[in-house]
Amino acid sequence: MNIALSILAIYVFILLGYIAKKIFKDELGERGMVILSVYFLHPIFSFWGLSTKPMSLELLQVPLYYVLFSLLTIAVSFVFARVFFEDVKERSIMTIAAAINNTGNLGIPLGIAIFGEASIIYTSMMSVANTLMTYTLGVFFYSAGTSSMKQAFLNIFKLPVIWAAMFALGLNFAGIVIHPTLFKSLEMGAYCTVVLQLMIFGMYLYNMKLGELNYKLLLHVNLIKFVIMPIITAWLLFFVLPLEPFVASVIFLELIVPLAVTNVNIAALYDCKPIDVASLILFTSLLFIPFLLIVSYALNYFGIAHFG
Repeated sequence: MNIALSILAIYVFILLGYIAKKIFKDELGERGMVILSVYFLHPIFSFWGLSTKPMSLELLQVPLYYVLFSLLTIAVSFVFARVFFEDVKERSIMTIAAAINNTGNLGIPLGIAIFGEASIIYTSMMSVANTLMTYTLGVFFYSAGTSSMKQAFLNIFKLPVIWAAMFALGLNFAGIVIHPTLFKSLEMGAYCTVVLQLMIFGMYLYNMKLGELNYKLLLHVNLIKFVIMPIITAWLLFFVLPLEPFVASVIFLELIVPLAVTNVNIAALYDCKPIDVASLILFTSLLFIPFLLIVSYALNYFGIAHFG
């Protein structure tokens, strides 16, 4: 029950964005809000996330595992993109979308609901790692749909979130603590980022028409997201890697959450079929609720891990 309520409470902000676009239509421009989020609020979110706890090598192992599994997802998706898609933009979406997960808006609160507050440090670190992947590999692949490889690589360094993250890491490793008053302001900006992202997603959903859905893209991305990669990651996390069951379970949760809303932000920024990307986020978000309930029951039943 807690799992379903946690997800539905977050989805309310998506509904608000949808309603706002429906009422105000062209008066409310999605692209302007995307620019505000990407260039101003997301650097604050990244800086805040990397300043919440002191860094240690032991703690960095968890986001490292998360990144490695995400790279594995990209590798598998890249093969599918080459085999089944010819359109350059669709290949880009197919390659990267399933690897950029909703670890912040959904992963962190879900981790608390399922595993308790002990999960926060791990989910926060993976959320920051996911953000860095979004604004490096995400920017590279989504902009590659409209730019040359060289330009796609240079686009990564044009976004302030990368420099904000590097600055925050430098301060953290140097042992410099942010003043509590300043930290509170950063926290306000971070939460604002989360809410705005969800509302932008809702606005893009309003523009989506069921008759124009890219069913081929939907099928292949969901196949990767909910069938192929969960089987591979569950096997590696619970039976191969030397991880504590609790840590393995938290990593597994963060890897199976739906596609991140930031996918549509980056896709819109580089004109890489943002409506198609929004539909992918919608369908993975809807399928995730029954999928998580089934997976958590199976893991509990076979004594592999404890969810909820």
